Amino acid sequence: MATAGRRRGPGDRGSVTAELALGLPAVVLALVVVLLVGSVAVAQVRCTDAARAAARAAALGEDTSAVVAIAADLAGEEAQVAVEESNGWVSVTVSRTISNGWLGGAGLTASAEFTLPVEPGET
Repeated sequence: MATAGRRRGPGDRGSVTAELALGLPAVVLALVVVLLVGSVAVAQVRCTDAARAAARAAALGEDTSAVVAIAADLAGEEAQVAVEESNGWVSVTVSRTISNGWLGGAGLTASAEFTLPVEPGET
């Protein structure tokens, strides 16, 4: 019994190679976009966690250098940290530029701000 298959004519030769050559750049581009979005999301979560932890430490009365060290530990050494206190509230802003090497993202910045009331100290 003969197998029921499609006979390939001389015009079909190399069509798989051509389809692969056209489709592969699209797959690579999609992979680069997914990796870039993932990197940006991780940087944003790190900044948010750093701002929250640093604001909590500042609200509990830690000095500014300790607050900056906590934020830098969580967000990365390249993070910029700003601590402001006014009217019984402390606000910490953490931001960092996103550097992904050959993936791009040169103009992207992750930033987060967290504000808490200053905890009353012991008298």
